[in-house]
Amino acid sequence: MPEEKEEERKIPSELPLIPLRRGTVIFPNILAPLEIGRPRSYKAIEEAVNKDKLVVLVAQKDPDEEDPGPEDLYDIGVVGEIVRMLPLPNNTVRALIGGVKRVKIEEFLQTDPYFLVRIKELEDIVDASPEELEASRRLVISLFEQLWRMSRNISPVAETIPPELVGEIKTITDPSRVADLIAYYLGPPYSITLEDKQSLLATLSVKERLEKLATILRKELVVQEIEGKIKSKVEKEIGESQREFILRERLKALQEELGMKEEGVSEYEEYKKKIEAAGMPEEVKEKAMKELDRLSKMPSIAPEAAVIRTWLDWLVELPWNKRTEDNLDIEYARKVLDEDHYGLKKVKERVLEFLAVRKLKEKTKGPILAFIGPPGVGKTSIGRSIARAMGRKFVRISLGGVRDEAEIRGHRRTYVGALPGRIIQGIRTAGTKNPVFMLDEIDKIGIDFRGDPSSALLEALDPEQNYAFSDHYLEVPFDLSEVMFICTGNVLDTVPPALQDRMEVIEFPGYTEEEKLNIAKYFLVPKQRNEHGLREDMLEITDDALMRIIREYTREAGVRNLEREIANICRKVAVKVAEGKTEKTIVDAEAIPDYLGVPRYRYGVAEKEDEIGVATALVWTPVGGDTTSVEVAVLKGKGELILTGRLGEVMKESAKAALSYIRSRAKQLGIDERFQEKTDIHIHVPEGSIPKDGPSAGITIACALASALSGIPVRKDVAMTGEITLRGKVLPVGGVKEKVLAAHRAGIKTVILPKENQKDLTEISPKVLEELNFKFVEHMDEVLEIALAREKAPALASRGDEE
Repeated sequence: MPEEKEEERKIPSELPLIPLRRGTVIFPNILAPLEIGRPRSYKAIEEAVNKDKLVVLVAQKDPDEEDPGPEDLYDIGVVGEIVRMLPLPNNTVRALIGGVKRVKIEEFLQTDPYFLVRIKELEDIVDASPEELEASRRLVISLFEQLWRMSRNISPVAETIPPELVGEIKTITDPSRVADLIAYYLGPPYSITLEDKQSLLATLSVKERLEKLATILRKELVVQEIEGKIKSKVEKEIGESQREFILRERLKALQEELGMKEEGVSEYEEYKKKIEAAGMPEEVKEKAMKELDRLSKMPSIAPEAAVIRTWLDWLVELPWNKRTEDNLDIEYARKVLDEDHYGLKKVKERVLEFLAVRKLKEKTKGPILAFIGPPGVGKTSIGRSIARAMGRKFVRISLGGVRDEAEIRGHRRTYVGALPGRIIQGIRTAGTKNPVFMLDEIDKIGIDFRGDPSSALLEALDPEQNYAFSDHYLEVPFDLSEVMFICTGNVLDTVPPALQDRMEVIEFPGYTEEEKLNIAKYFLVPKQRNEHGLREDMLEITDDALMRIIREYTREAGVRNLEREIANICRKVAVKVAEGKTEKTIVDAEAIPDYLGVPRYRYGVAEKEDEIGVATALVWTPVGGDTTSVEVAVLKGKGELILTGRLGEVMKESAKAALSYIRSRAKQLGIDERFQEKTDIHIHVPEGSIPKDGPSAGITIACALASALSGIPVRKDVAMTGEITLRGKVLPVGGVKEKVLAAHRAGIKTVILPKENQKDLTEISPKVLEELNFKFVEHMDEVLEIALAREKAPALASRGDEE
C-alpha cells in the first residue's frame, strides 16, 4: 500500500470507471487485488494503462448484478492507481490497485465500450480538535484489536486480517487513514454490510467517520461474543454426541466381527421378553410394544430414546400380577399384633375382621384406614405389625410437607428428569400389588401454586376408582384395589372433607397410666436394654420407678418421652457396667432422681388447696389432653375486662359470655349487682407462650369468675370442660377421652362434663372410669353447686371484706 498520500499529483477530471462486484469497497491508501473479466471493465483498465494508470473504482448497489448501468452504481468512490497488472487467459486481468483519493461521480460521459465519467475530488473535513480525534483514533484501534482477538477463537481470520496488520495500525497517527484501513479489512467473518462500508467511504468528516466505525465495532463485538457462546455450546454437544456415536459404531463392528447380535436387535428382544413376562393387561402391553417399536426405529443416541427406555424400565418392573398370599390364620394374626403392641383394641379388631372376610370371600377390596391420634401412641409402628400379621410387604411414605401434586401422581414424560409419583414408586419398591401401604402424616400435606396433593390422593384412596389408578408419568392404568392403605395423622381437621369421606377413621387415644406401665414393662425396657448391650441380669427397673417416671418426668399422650427416659437410665447403667461393675443394678422409685435429675412435673391434684378465683380446666392439645388453671383477679377500676394468656377469638368470646352469665346471676350468687361499675376483671390462662382457643373452657371461666366475685373457693380436686351460653346452658365439647385421661393423670377426683358427652365415656378404660367421679350437667348452676366449696364461704368472704 502507498506509504504517503500523493498530494501533489494532478488527477484528471475525466477517467475510466470499473464497477466493483462481490460487495467490495476500496478506500484511499489501500492496496487491493482485483480480478477483472467483464468486457467494459477490461476495456477500461486497458485505457487507463495506456494513459496515466488512473481509474475510478465504485461499488455496485447489487453485488450480483452482471451488467450494471449508471443507475446501479454508487456516486462516491475512489481514484485508484494501477500498481501491477498480470494478464490471464480468457481475457481476464489480475491487477493490484492502490486507492488514491475519494471522488464523486458528477456525470457519465459514455457507457460503451467502457464507462467514462467526470469526477470531482473530495477532501477530508477536520471538524474536531486534535485531542478529540486522537481519543477517537485510540478507541477505534482498541475496539478493532478486541474484535480481532475474539474472532480468532471463532473463525479462521488469519488470511483476512494478518496479525502484523493489527500492530501496524497502532503505529499510524493519521485518524482518517486509521478509519479507512479498519473499514476496508472489516470483511468476512464479520457481519459489516456493503451499505455500512459505503457509508464510511462517503463520510468526509473524520470525526463522524470514526464515531460511525466505533459504533459498528461495538455492535460486532457483541455479535461475536454471542456467537462464541453458541459455538462452544454446540461444539460441546456435538462432540459428546459424536463420541458416543463413534463408540457405538465401533462396538457394533466388534460385535459383528465376533459373531454377536447387533446391539439394537438384542435390546429390542430383551425388552420384548420383559414385556411378555411382566403380565401386563392387554391395553398396557399394546402401548408398551408400540413404544418399543418406536425405540427400535430411532438412533440409539437420540434424546427421546433414553426417555422411552426409562419409561419401559418402569413399566416392566411394576408388579402387574405379583401378589403375596395373605396369612388368614386369625389366631396367628392376633398373636403377632399382641406381641408388637399393647392395647389398641379397635385397630386389632379391624385387622382381624378384614382377615376373616378375606377367609370367607377371596376377592375383597383393600380397606382405606386412617389412624388419627396424638404423637407416640403407635400409629406408624402398628402398620408394620399389620403387614407381618397378614404376611404382606410393607411400604411407608411420608407426606409431611409435600406441596407438589406431581409428588403423588408423577410428572409427564416430556419433562427432563420426570419420574412416577410416590405411590407407584412405593408399589415398585414393594414388588407386589397388594402390600400394606402406609401414608404417614397425611394431615401435614401443604397446598401451593404446584397444586393440591390431597386432591391427587382422592383417586388412589377410593376403593371404587383405584382399580384404574393413572399416574401422569406412566399414562396407563394400574390396579391399586388390592392395596391396604393406612393413613396416619395427629388431627383430622386439616384433612379435606372429600379425603376424610374415603377413609375409615380409627381414633388412637392417649394411653392411661396403667397402659403406659405395661408398655414400659413388657416392651420399652426390654427393647432399650437390648439396644444398650445390657442383659436382664444387669438391669432391673421396678414398677414403682416406672410409674414415677410416667408421673413426674413425662406428660404426654404417647410413650416416646417415656422411652427416652428409660434409654437415659440404660446409658448410665451401661457406663457402670463398662467400668467393671458386675452386680445387678436395681432402679427403684427413690433412685430415679439420681438418674434423671429433679422431677419435671408435679403429679397429684391440679391445685394444692381450694382457692378463690382459680378453677381447673380440661383441655385438648395435638399431643393429647391436659389440665390447666383459669385464674380470675378482681381489681378496682371502671368495668374493664382484661384477657391474657394468648387466647384466641373463640375463647375470648367464651370469657365474655361467662361474664354476662355471672352478671345475670349476681343476686343468686350473693354478688353486688353493680360490681362492674367499680371493678376491673382480669382473666388469665397460664403458659402464656402457648396459643389457646376453643369454647370448651367456658364453664371453667364462669366458675372462676363466680368464685372470685363471691369469695367462695373452688374445690381443688374438681376439673371441668364444657361450652357456656348466655342463659347458662352447658353445651357438649370434643376430645372428651383425651381430657378424661389428662384428669386421671393429674390426680383429679371429680370431673364435670356436659350431659350430652356422657356417651363418649364408652371408649375409656373401665379402670379409669372407676377411679374418677363423673358429674354430668346441663346448666351452669349445677356446675357451681358441684365446684364451689360453699362451706368455706363465710370465713373467706369476711376476710375479703376486711381487706
